[in-house]
Amino acid sequence: METYRRLGKAFWIESAMALASAALLAVTLITRTWIEEIFKVDPDQGSGSLEWIIIGVALMLTVASVMLARGEWRSRRAMAAS
Repeated sequence: METYRRLGKAFWIESAMALASAALLAVTLITRTWIEEIFKVDPDQGSGSLEWIIIGVALMLTVASVMLARGEWRSRRAMAAS
């Protein structure tokens, strides 16, 4: 439990970003028409290209945020061990 208290604000922000982008990724993969349903617009005229762009960006954000949070976690664990 002590390790969680020592984690900095950066870790929690990175973790929240990873969770949010993973949720966006999952929603877009499951329901590709959510943009049209929520906003009542069809920005890509039904081609699905916007959804694929969102999937790609969300995937990159998820991976980057997880890696940053992992680095922060390891850094704090190393500091706690010394």
